[in-house]
Amino acid sequence: MASLCLSLHQTLKPSAAPRPRPLSFPTTSTISLRPSPKRPSTFTTRASYTPTPATERVISIASYALPFFNSLQYGRFLFAQYPKLALLVEPIFPILNLYRSVPGASFVAFFGLYLGVVRNTSFSRYVRFNAMQAVTLDVLLAVPVLLTRILDPGHGGGFGMKAMMWGHTGVFVFSFMCFVYGVVSCLVGKTPYIPLVADAAGRQL
Repeated sequence: MASLCLSLHQTLKPSAAPRPRPLSFPTTSTISLRPSPKRPSTFTTRASYTPTPATERVISIASYALPFFNSLQYGRFLFAQYPKLALLVEPIFPILNLYRSVPGASFVAFFGLYLGVVRNTSFSRYVRFNAMQAVTLDVLLAVPVLLTRILDPGHGGGFGMKAMMWGHTGVFVFSFMCFVYGVVSCLVGKTPYIPLVADAAGRQL
């Protein structure tokens, strides 16, 4: 009986609890947040600029001489009122006299410029555009002459005569400014865009 109680006492005696194992975490590698050095990227920009040849500039400048020569007739009232302004165009009088001495020089120069330059695809667009602007401006300069012949303001001092004088003076000033603008632009190799003329000239090319 005593042995049975001893056996039960040993059976019911709590066994020693196993010791808990320490938790082991996997070692993490250190992450470097320092940015890696990069070589500065270099970009080389090359601007390609092709200057306008001198021959194209000369032809373009000569083209604007046609409408300017034909517009000098509209400046007679301005020159009569301010004689000193005539000194501005006095250096070109020899060329102008030679130009007017040729019969039909205006028509020959007009069709020569239009057929020989504007419609000649061997020339660059720069030359053809400037020539077309000169031709278009020359056509517009013929409108005041037609209006003067149709309306016939007379030779008196009425309103019609004054309106004609103002109109002719305005046409000459506009033509002179276009001539100076076109010549200066062509000298530096740029394309002049004359108001009321550039759009019409561009559509013809």
